[in-house]
Amino acid sequence: MREIINFNTNWVFFKEWNDNIKFESLKGENIILPHTVAEIPMHYFDESETWLVSGYQNIFKYNKNKLENKRVLINFEGAMAAAEVFVNGKSFGEHKGGYLPFIYDITDELKDGDNLIAVKLDSTERKDIPPFGNEIDYLCYGGIYREVQIIIVDEISIENIMITGLANQNITGKIRIRNSKKENLKETISINLYNREYHICEIKKEITLKKNELFTDIDINEHIDSDRIELWSIDNPRLYRLEALLSNEDSLSVKIGFRDVKFTEEGFLLNGKKIKLMGLNRHQSFPYAGYAMPERMQKKDADILKFDLGLNIVRSSHYPASRHFLDRCDEIGLMVFEEIPGWQHIGDKDWQKVSIENVRDMIERDFHHASIIIWGVRINESQDNHSFYKATNETAHKLDKTRQTGGVRYIMGSELLEDVYTMNDFNYDGNADPIRAQKFVTKLDKNVPYMITEYNGHMFPTKMQDCEERLIEHAKRHFEVLNAVAIDKNIAGSTGWCAFDYHTHYNFGSGDRICYHGVCDIFRNPKLAASVYSSQISRENEIILEPITIYARGERAIGGVSPLMVATNCDYVEIYYRDSLLAKDYPAVGRYQGLINAPVILKMEVNIPGVSDMGWADMKIVGYIDGKAVIEKNYLNNPTFKALEVTPDDYEINAVNDGSAWDATRITVKAIDAIGNRLPYINEAITIEVKGNGELIGNDNPVLEGGYYSFWVKSNNKKGSIKITVKNKRVEEKTIEIKVI
Repeated sequence: MREIINFNTNWVFFKEWNDNIKFESLKGENIILPHTVAEIPMHYFDESETWLVSGYQNIFKYNKNKLENKRVLINFEGAMAAAEVFVNGKSFGEHKGGYLPFIYDITDELKDGDNLIAVKLDSTERKDIPPFGNEIDYLCYGGIYREVQIIIVDEISIENIMITGLANQNITGKIRIRNSKKENLKETISINLYNREYHICEIKKEITLKKNELFTDIDINEHIDSDRIELWSIDNPRLYRLEALLSNEDSLSVKIGFRDVKFTEEGFLLNGKKIKLMGLNRHQSFPYAGYAMPERMQKKDADILKFDLGLNIVRSSHYPASRHFLDRCDEIGLMVFEEIPGWQHIGDKDWQKVSIENVRDMIERDFHHASIIIWGVRINESQDNHSFYKATNETAHKLDKTRQTGGVRYIMGSELLEDVYTMNDFNYDGNADPIRAQKFVTKLDKNVPYMITEYNGHMFPTKMQDCEERLIEHAKRHFEVLNAVAIDKNIAGSTGWCAFDYHTHYNFGSGDRICYHGVCDIFRNPKLAASVYSSQISRENEIILEPITIYARGERAIGGVSPLMVATNCDYVEIYYRDSLLAKDYPAVGRYQGLINAPVILKMEVNIPGVSDMGWADMKIVGYIDGKAVIEKNYLNNPTFKALEVTPDDYEINAVNDGSAWDATRITVKAIDAIGNRLPYINEAITIEVKGNGELIGNDNPVLEGGYYSFWVKSNNKKGSIKITVKNKRVEEKTIEIKVI
């Protein structure tokens, strides 16, 4: 039976590589994976600080007698951007690319006792590795930023399961067998399907392994005849465990769902039912840590997108996502558009060869994920390249006959080699049509499967602390495009740019190396525009009432707050001023005909006093469903700084043990008034003290931005607790405790 050893602890990091690192154990910085080569500040840093050729070392203890006739594999899930692995000084060659896993059989280089494993990691932006070759609008940081495992298997073992389930209860795909003996062999493979612990069925196949072939792919196309199969959907994401088992008891399992996905000229179908795709793009980067965030935080991003923002799809721009993120998307019913690494630039033939390998590696790793509905096989926003994109599409179609391909472009009339025309439509500037007509974009004489993959973003970057008028316009632009997409019956849907603000190169963003394109800030805190999406949540799941205002008399150029837009899924809204009903209105369905929940636009006949009037008073907004008041928001006429609200995402995290990666949770600090409203224009510093069995990621003396600051604390190898104290001299300090279990 196989043994999987987490290999994330006891690494030693060297900021500069030298050849001695691969031969002898040296003293350096002791680290636990995931790891970034250089923690960067929030603003105005030099991105070249992450462009290092660095080194990592670890010791693997090998017991030759115990592991006789076993093979020892090492699996790196992600190392940015080129990694050369050495075992006792022996090189296994250089792996190019930072977003997909690579695995080596290191058995023949192992000796009894301690074995030195070293990694030479080049995180410079090399022209021979996608997405590099020209400047790109995001940072790739550097580091062994995903997990590493040692996998001990028999000489005949299961390498990979590439199987998905279809709505007709068929399972289809391949299972790859590793034959380290490289001999002619007969083998039996059993495929077992489980509904939780209930065994649904077993399928046995006799297979032949050929001499001198390390890998053999076994085609699987089988029907599961069971009344226990439920279809995977966004509202009922049912998953089943599929286990492959060899006669030597080597086994591997994945979770699959049964569903059909199809883009058509009339829209997108999930299990034959038309669904309008509503989503955002997501970069996997975080403040300070870059890409190096563990499982919990990857999964939390999926939860924010699905449950806080109400999305049904995310685009993993512009590279394959963490397996943890995809696992969570499977579990919660969040569909995924996954694409290969790249941004505008296409390199030479060798570069293109690596990119084609990215297509193969992405699909082979992620084939089983029910949430993935389309493969992105074109470099984001690149020019046409017939031979290159013919090859990427052929690679994808050969590997996966169940999903379609897309290729994200921004040029009109681009050659369509993919199954779906996926377009970044940045037409809307506040005055132009929110989206362009499909045939105008494609230059074709017929409709084709079509999806808008980006909109807004750089057209109107907005900071959390911007003035109310900009925050309102930001929200309105998302409302307008989302509504236009919803109305057009021939568009499958859209993913707006973007979910979260992100770090970038100096030629992009707002000069401080941040692109403020998100509906949430870089810490995942919601801007007012986030409520455009959350207001589309079904009221059965959550009642939403989010006035698009910060409620300050002199904030708008016109003074007052009228007209007042309210993002809500309520039937109607009332506004009370001085405890008197000032206005009552219903969703603006005439203006926003496509939205499930149009916003309410309150135009008060008797306006709330403007900037030059006295007597500014408290305000209350109440949402009603079926004639009953179900939710309300209150605003003070004279808010002052009363407290810091300190809220963790989790009150328990895991200690590092048995080689596991470190764990972490986010803590959000909010400056609030007497009734708990955020004070958006406080820019004072706070101090953060972290004591106990963990440590702070990032700055311990940050400044509140938009009344917010979030940070992460990480665990170490001891159980106990982490005490976090947040201070500002104007208000009472707050202390919270996180258990480390």
